[in-house]
Amino acid sequence: MNKYEIMFILKSNEGDAIKNEVSELKAIITDMKGVITDEKEIGNRQLAYPIKKELNGYYYVINCDADKETIAEFDRKARINENVIRHLIIRLDEE
Repeated sequence: MNKYEIMFILKSNEGDAIKNEVSELKAIITDMKGVITDEKEIGNRQLAYPIKKELNGYYYVINCDADKETIAEFDRKARINENVIRHLIIRLDEE
């Protein structure tokens, strides 16, 4: 398994909708035998420029251990999800 850092920005809706969306995205990793090692809820921030006509976004960062199939599935579902404005997946180097 490799170490990854995943950052995604959600549309800023009501709190319950955001929590449900985050739990669904985390479930993609855990259902495919990935392990979430750390997570940071950065919160609602103003975007530097409009993305998909959104001016604000809800930022969230997840650190996880997963294989490349799990990350590929997360990437696929994040691209399809209309509530995800942007996402970024970075593979962390082994030190």
